[in-house]
Amino acid sequence: MLLNMISAYKQGNILKKINSPNDLKSLSNDELLSLAKQVREYILEVLSENPGHLASSLGAVELTIALHKVFNTPEDPIVWDVGHQAYVHKVLTGRRNEFINIRKFGGLSGFPKRNESVYDSFGVGHSSTSISAALAMAIADKLQKKDNHHIAVIGDGSMTGGMAFEALNHAGTTDANLLVILNDNGISIDKQVGAMSQYLTMITASATYNRVKNRIWNLMGGNTSRNKPKNFFKKISFSLKSLFSGKSNFFEALNIRYFGPVDGHDLIALTKTLEDLKNIKGPKLLHIITKKGKGLPIAENNPTTYHAPGVFNPLTGEIPEKQSPDEILKFQDVFGETLVELAKENEKIVGITPAMLSGCSMNKLQKVFPERTFDVGIAEEHAVTLSAGFACQGMIPVCNIYSSFMQRAYDQFIHDVALQNLHVVLCLDRAGLVGEDGATHHGAFDLAYLNCIPNIIVAAPSDENDLRNMMFTAINQNKPFVIRYPRGKGYLKDWRNKMKKIEIGKGVKIKEGKDIAILCLGNTIHIAKQVAKELTENNLDIALFDFKFLKPLDKELAKQALDSYDYILTMEDGVTNGGFGSSIIEFAISNNYHNRIEKIGIPNEFIEQGSVKELQKLCKMDCESVKEKILRLKEN
Repeated sequence: MLLNMISAYKQGNILKKINSPNDLKSLSNDELLSLAKQVREYILEVLSENPGHLASSLGAVELTIALHKVFNTPEDPIVWDVGHQAYVHKVLTGRRNEFINIRKFGGLSGFPKRNESVYDSFGVGHSSTSISAALAMAIADKLQKKDNHHIAVIGDGSMTGGMAFEALNHAGTTDANLLVILNDNGISIDKQVGAMSQYLTMITASATYNRVKNRIWNLMGGNTSRNKPKNFFKKISFSLKSLFSGKSNFFEALNIRYFGPVDGHDLIALTKTLEDLKNIKGPKLLHIITKKGKGLPIAENNPTTYHAPGVFNPLTGEIPEKQSPDEILKFQDVFGETLVELAKENEKIVGITPAMLSGCSMNKLQKVFPERTFDVGIAEEHAVTLSAGFACQGMIPVCNIYSSFMQRAYDQFIHDVALQNLHVVLCLDRAGLVGEDGATHHGAFDLAYLNCIPNIIVAAPSDENDLRNMMFTAINQNKPFVIRYPRGKGYLKDWRNKMKKIEIGKGVKIKEGKDIAILCLGNTIHIAKQVAKELTENNLDIALFDFKFLKPLDKELAKQALDSYDYILTMEDGVTNGGFGSSIIEFAISNNYHNRIEKIGIPNEFIEQGSVKELQKLCKMDCESVKEKILRLKEN
């Protein structure tokens, strides 16, 4: 109800008049400041009931207004990195009223999306892509004789990704009309790590350098096509940076003009700076300092908690208590606690994660064994190869990466881990349908892309006990071992079992039946159990098999099912092309079986945002859809 009220009267007099960026052009400075306040209030009101990425968007209010006022969007494209900070962008680009349904099924995506708006110049969701995309746009427009501006907005967290450095290295060799906005808030989802973070802190403290540099630049005539003045200025810049900070400027060493740092919340000054930068051609970087959660004090002080806080009080930011101590925990928390237990018993265990320390609950290990916990920043490729290096030295690395982000380290896992048959335990969090983050974040493809890799074990627990036993087994199994598990709560209140080693590649028949068999991998067994229970009303007796492993496939269990049942359904929380169901069908064909086999899982398409239940229904993976499929099978 509140969200409807927001749409009616909570937007503010100025915000209500903004239907496109063109409406910003005529606003006075006072009106721009009022708009910033109204946008911030609107986002707080909406997200307090409809959870989303809060802190990042609050921190980018002034920047977003300034960009759309100064530049001629969408002709001057803005590419947002990741997109957590792009909510204000959506509100100002004709989607203000639809914003109340952001991240909901059938509503706005939580990330920029090309088919949603012409102002979303590039679809994002994963980090460190913005500079590459914006650079290509700048080069393409130059080839087509267009004189547009091109802006890449990237946070200090995303700047740790290797792809960002690759793009900067390329940009410095061009004369592309590219402006990189480095939005430095000193924190990603977790505390920022690495040398780049230290470097940004260092140059932030050197305001003197920037004042002197710009004075010299102006004295020399500003931007000029004459090489001698430009080269002379570059030498002076490096000398000044060395004088004031003790180090040369990294960005200008790449031939990218550096400006800043400037206050990213001083809207008027920021607007003036952007106007000035429009007159400077070639690749350049503006370093702005912002505060995540700006405007909500509790979020400013707790940016990690308020990255995506769920439901909260829009005035105070207070988050209601979510669970009592005896409530069912999330899979990620079971992983974190189990890892600590294992590490206490085995000093060779080390934990590695790319910037998801709290997200995957490896922060639990960090609290107990900080010297054996490594957050490598947004660097999935490095995380995997680092794990391989640890394994070479007799350590047991447990590397936790979100399933969709693991796609970035596919080559490293094949070449550096699997090919060398190294003892790396890879835990893929957020496997399967993840819900409101949508297509960029669903862990849909891991079963399919892992299935074809030699030397590896791939397991999928059906519950928390399974997860613990698989982790224990993986630690004590000297080969690459992948465990993938879903986002969110598990199924058991009492899961702290004494861990035991399980037989690799062995599943179990958990229910006898005489009519149809459902073969499951992972948590889909719980839907199958409900299907079997409800179909008893239709006098159908359903057999249930929990395979537990994709690789190696339990061939004896598959043979048992194929020998006993004419009709077989396979269920998996992943794409059906190349995954568990495909493995069952391949086994059946190669052994001359002619059973009718139907695959249930994520179809071969990108699935949008919505609740997990809504998306399961969309994919026909929910209880009702599976029941209907079985009834049709029996009729035919």
